[in-house]
Amino acid sequence: MKLLHFADAHIDMANYGRHDPETGLPLRVLDFLKSLDTIIETAISEKVDLVIFAGDAYKDRSPAPTFQREWGKRIIRLSKAGIRTLLLVGNHDLSPALGRAHAIQEFDTLEIPHITVLAKPQFLSADELGLPVQVIAIPWVSRSGLVAATDASNVDSSEIFAHIEERLTDLVNGWLEKADPQLPVILTAHASVQGALYGSERTVMLGADLVLPGSLVRDTRLDYVALGHIHKPQDLNEKAHPPVIYPGSIERVDFGEAGDDKFFIVAEIEKGKTRVEWRQLTGVRPFIDRYVQLESPEDVAGVLKSALPAPEQLAGAIVRLTVDYLREWDTLIDEPALRRYTEAAFEFHLIKRPQIESRIRLPADQAVSSLSPLDLLDRYWRASQNDQADALQKLAKEIIEEEL
Repeated sequence: MKLLHFADAHIDMANYGRHDPETGLPLRVLDFLKSLDTIIETAISEKVDLVIFAGDAYKDRSPAPTFQREWGKRIIRLSKAGIRTLLLVGNHDLSPALGRAHAIQEFDTLEIPHITVLAKPQFLSADELGLPVQVIAIPWVSRSGLVAATDASNVDSSEIFAHIEERLTDLVNGWLEKADPQLPVILTAHASVQGALYGSERTVMLGADLVLPGSLVRDTRLDYVALGHIHKPQDLNEKAHPPVIYPGSIERVDFGEAGDDKFFIVAEIEKGKTRVEWRQLTGVRPFIDRYVQLESPEDVAGVLKSALPAPEQLAGAIVRLTVDYLREWDTLIDEPALRRYTEAAFEFHLIKRPQIESRIRLPADQAVSSLSPLDLLDRYWRASQNDQADALQKLAKEIIEEEL
């Protein structure tokens, strides 16, 4: 059985750039729609059996009607092609208030053929799907939903998360036990998984959100795990069964994703054996992020330009240059010249971070030689406004006394 899996479309991200004069849509929205079109075209042209969208259609739960139209036009193409499509509700699709409609509610309300919205944990049998596969779905679980489900408004959040984790684990195990052992099982979830990485290699930690245990998603009774929520593409069970995959967002959302390529997944699902193909999305708009710390007031313009790629490499890119420098060098930074150099870029951001040099000043009648090493260190910590000054001074004293 052939599966296409993608996630985190966020098609209405328009935080950079201008509007297209022909469509009236923000140019950045067109970037996201271009990637979405590639995914839909692939599903239809390759006649996949099942599409799983693992959550976050928009940037928030109240998308403008124009963006709902653009998302709807593409999902309806899957419906008309007769492709079974599962839409998982993500955190950006969901209102924090109980009882409010989520952002993709209309596909459920209007009962669009072949389209199923997954807004609560559930098990879909092969008969329900009309396919030789079974699906376990875990949409985003909000904090308000956690509190309501546990009736524990005054309980510490970590205890609520632990309770929900236990209940979800019991649910999944129960569904796996009742599943047809001859047919493959797919788990799809919009959630953080323990051990996953955000962009910039930040390991997911237990705390603010519910984090699914790694043992839950690596259960060998599963044949594929289709995840959404984290934008960094990754397989959390590489070279093992089942594949546990975050395909990542379909376009770069911000500079935290500057170094990430973008993908969707096409997989051949079989019981006990799954073949995964990462399909890279081409034409994704580049983000270029550079940092410079000025060490000298000499040739500032040349130093800043040399930190950036050649002008032809900037074409169509969203560019950010962050500069740390002494405040008195502020007039040496020629911003108009930098903007001329980067005029081929889609958008250029100059982040200026002037620093005030910290100097240790002694009274006029006191010489440095009159102060002990500990006195000098103490003055240095205070001048640098180090919040660990007392601890560092104590450690320095212990070291110096040991040497003496």
